[in-house]
Amino acid sequence: MNSSLIPEKPLSISPSLAATLGLEEACLLSILTEAATYLPTRSHQGRHWWQLDQTLAQKLMPFWTDYDLERVSRNLKDKGVILLDSAPYTQSREICFAFDTNEAAHTRVAPSPAIASANRIAPNWQPDRELLRRIGEHNIPETFAWEQLPEFVTYWRERGEISHAWGARFLKHVLHQWREKETREARQLREQREASETAFLQPDQDIAMHRDWRPSRDALEVLVKHAGISRAFVEDAIPEFVLYWQERGDVGRTWNSKFIQHVKRQWLRYNSALERDTEPRPIPDNWQPSKDVFDVLKLANIDLKFARDQVPEFLLYWRESGQIYSSWNTKFLQHVKYHWAKLHALNTANSSQVQTHAGQQQPSSASHTRARSLADDLTDRSWAS
Repeated sequence: MNSSLIPEKPLSISPSLAATLGLEEACLLSILTEAATYLPTRSHQGRHWWQLDQTLAQKLMPFWTDYDLERVSRNLKDKGVILLDSAPYTQSREICFAFDTNEAAHTRVAPSPAIASANRIAPNWQPDRELLRRIGEHNIPETFAWEQLPEFVTYWRERGEISHAWGARFLKHVLHQWREKETREARQLREQREASETAFLQPDQDIAMHRDWRPSRDALEVLVKHAGISRAFVEDAIPEFVLYWQERGDVGRTWNSKFIQHVKRQWLRYNSALERDTEPRPIPDNWQPSKDVFDVLKLANIDLKFARDQVPEFLLYWRESGQIYSSWNTKFLQHVKYHWAKLHALNTANSSQVQTHAGQQQPSSASHTRARSLADDLTDRSWAS
């Protein structure tokens, strides 16, 4: 056997302390307790402090790296067993420590592991300044920590449990209560905001849908400003929305909310239906709207037979115009939505005749003869004014 190993003093570790603090933490505590019996001491803030430099630390604990020693010493501090008055070990290469016990504050002799033994919480237990400082590191007001103290002491005295580190438990308790408070306040703020948004979107009394209904300014702002939906697209959706709910005969106080949901659904489907081809081209001779177009129109509660009836006129106009676009499906959607809205608005005003924008009488939608160009119709929104 190598005789160089014999003079080394064996480590004395309490099994119960190791079970409570952890094996590494109990080992370091034993070494620090032993070192405190021969290291010079200094008094500061009513405590005795000892300083362990790197040379002695490596001699006493050659089985740990600098990172291990930093980690284990920090764990002891977090568990409320020791106090540290030095920077992390990997930076300072020293450990300036004190024992977090009342006995250590009044005696020159360093405490043995027995002093760190478990005990019941005292009825007058209070956190010390170091613990309050650690709580403050989490941006928790000191007044909040003191408010949690009576409940904490009462709870653990009623349970009758013992602990080596009431400071660590109090820190954990305060952190938990603070997070619950933040979560609760965030939920209340969200509920208040939702209630506020709902309030301006809903009138006080149930009303029936009528032909002159328009979404509120706040509802338009939600759709255009916040949801990023085209104002023209929103305006195009109003007549179809009014027609659908007029025919249902429902009454309610949430028309603005319903309209927002209606437009958002249409907008999502509309964008997914847009053609991805960015190359402009004339309309093909055999062009037909895609299935996605009819899905959007169905979502908008527009009669699909009415939509199909628009195809020949639409195709004829754009073939004769010779203009080029990258998405004829989009053009057709605008065309059908415009004529559906116009038909509904004029039929409501005069059930026997459909008048043009200029006031001239015109046959019903079966003939589709026009006094103005289709391009004018696609940009006209006088029906929504």
